[in-house]
Amino acid sequence: MKQKEIHPALQPYLEGQAILIDKPIDWTSFDVVRKIRNITRIVKVGHAGTLDPLATGLLIVCTGKYTKKINEYMGMEKEYTGTFTLGATTPTYDLESEPVNFCDTNHLSESQIKEATKKFTGPIMQVPPIHSAIKQEGKPVYLAARKGIDVVLEPRPVTIHAFEIEKIEMPVVHFRVVCSTGTYIRSLANDFGKALGVGAYMSSLRRTRIGHFQVSAAESMESFEAKIEQLKA
Repeated sequence: MKQKEIHPALQPYLEGQAILIDKPIDWTSFDVVRKIRNITRIVKVGHAGTLDPLATGLLIVCTGKYTKKINEYMGMEKEYTGTFTLGATTPTYDLESEPVNFCDTNHLSESQIKEATKKFTGPIMQVPPIHSAIKQEGKPVYLAARKGIDVVLEPRPVTIHAFEIEKIEMPVVHFRVVCSTGTYIRSLANDFGKALGVGAYMSSLRRTRIGHFQVSAAESMESFEAKIEQLKA
């Protein structure tokens, strides 16, 4: 797609910028890219690391020559906060599917829950969710999973630098995780539930940091759009 002329005030974005967006819930990461592309009229726009639609938080969107930095940003350490709900599982490991396999959690103590995090701290092998965009034979595996076709994914090495339980409001557990690129927090929820013997799914997720970039420095889509409209005025 050929780049058309844009408003002179948006020239810095055409040349290259890293835009920090606080992704709203129910938006895909590509929704954000598409919106920025539409309001700036810049063709060369991409994001540095997918956030699932039900997740919020830091999304780095690159324009112009900064798209060459996408792989660098994607490789940075990530920090997340959120909640796991104990006592049930879901096929997608989050709330994109309905909870099933309900189980009593009354026997679990705070110390048991906190102790279980130790099994998932440091270098671990993790199996990604079958409802994910990982490709097999050129197609995202979630397409096969949705059709009920058996999908087998191999465990992958990831590193969990920190896994902390910040608050427990049974059956909801509030956590903070610092991890390497390639880590699926949904898979961590599912594996954590297995370790406790009651099942679990990710009920909320917020990305708070990518490398040295903090979500506190990010702007909402509304504020970014308002800023662009003001520049064009």
